[in-house]
Amino acid sequence: MALLSGRFGLPLLAAGQAQKELTHNEALALIDAALCPAAESAAIATPPISPAIGACWIVADAPTGAWSGQAGCLACWTTGGWRFLPAAEGMRVWLKDQSLWAVREATEWVMGEERASRILVDDQPVVGARGAAVALPAGGATIDAEARTAIAAIIDRLAAHGLIEA
Repeated sequence: MALLSGRFGLPLLAAGQAQKELTHNEALALIDAALCPAAESAAIATPPISPAIGACWIVADAPTGAWSGQAGCLACWTTGGWRFLPAAEGMRVWLKDQSLWAVREATEWVMGEERASRILVDDQPVVGARGAAVALPAGGATIDAEARTAIAAIIDRLAAHGLIEA
């Protein structure tokens, strides 16, 4: 029975093992796939016919061929054929075809969403938790329709970006 690491199933060396270089090289191939991973796509379930060495994909649902049974895994083409890295919660992969991040959450890949409690630019918070709704202007002694229209448009845009409740 092969010894495997707990998180990514990397092969481990056993005491007295013959041909340790094979196990070591297999682990290096998987580590190479896991370090700063970038995938061509997450939308295909059939292995490409002529992949480049080092090219990777997130295997889509209902995979076929050499990818059968590897849905959700990171599939990387190496000189020794396909290597599969299981998706671990929190794993981030850059999707080249969409120019965005995919993050593994529980049992699925979430594409293009970022979670944060706040965003800082030059140490200044620019986006934080969503604020309460802002009431539209109404009443008053002097009615300025243009100002009210502008204020309503600003409130609408803030709500559309999720910065305040609608």
